[in-house]
This record gives sequence, C-alpha cells and structure tokens, in this order.
Amino acid sequence: MIVAGFGFRANASCASLVSALDRAAQGRPVNALAAPDDKLDAPCLRALAAQTGLPVTAVAADQLGAVTTLTLSSHSQAHRNTGSVAEAAALAAAGAGARLLSPRHVSEDRRATCALATTEPS
Repeated sequence: MIVAGFGFRANASCASLVSALDRAAQGRPVNALAAPDDKLDAPCLRALAAQTGLPVTAVAADQLGAVTTLTLSSHSQAHRNTGSVAEAAALAAAGAGARLLSPRHVSEDRRATCALATTEPS
C-alpha cells in the first residue's frame, strides 16, 4: 500500500495538491491520502479525494511530531512540530514499519507538498 501525505497552505487549490501528488508519485499507484486532522475539511483536499476516489486518513498533531522525517523545514517545525507535514502524514497513516519512497515534493505553485510512504518491501 502507498499513502500520499500532504501538507498545504490555506490558499492551496486542488490543482496545487494534484501538482504535488504528480511530482511525488511519478506514475506510482497511490492507495490512500493523508493530511493533518485539522485540514480534512479543506475544499482542496475534499476535491482531490472526490477526483481520485481515494480515502483520506486524518493524522493527529501528536502523531505528526512523533515521526522522524527526511526534510527539516523550520516553518513546519515551528508550526507543526515536524520537519515535514507531508512526510509525517504519509508515514503515520501508512503505519508501523512504513518508509518514505522519497522526500517531499513541492507543487508548482509552492502551496502544497506531498510525500509517499509505503509498507511494501523495497
């Protein structure tokens, strides 16, 4: 299973998320989406879920801070207690033993990030 984790600004659009997802997925099939629990009602995330037909997993704030990420963004650290919201969301949602397929990818408009995590063997 591959989970796409997202971090995004309030002004992100569905196109922002799609851009970040396309850059992160690079043609890989994604089975689920994940984002911080306070972002679940964001119109862009709901639109992406509807467009892809994928389920969305809510990740609690304490789960984000408990995950070690490859990226160390000072902004994410200050606001979310994690180096990368996208990476932490993907890893937390994928579950025990998950690993990142790559560091986060930034959307073309720089309003969203996406990282993929999997529990599949490498």
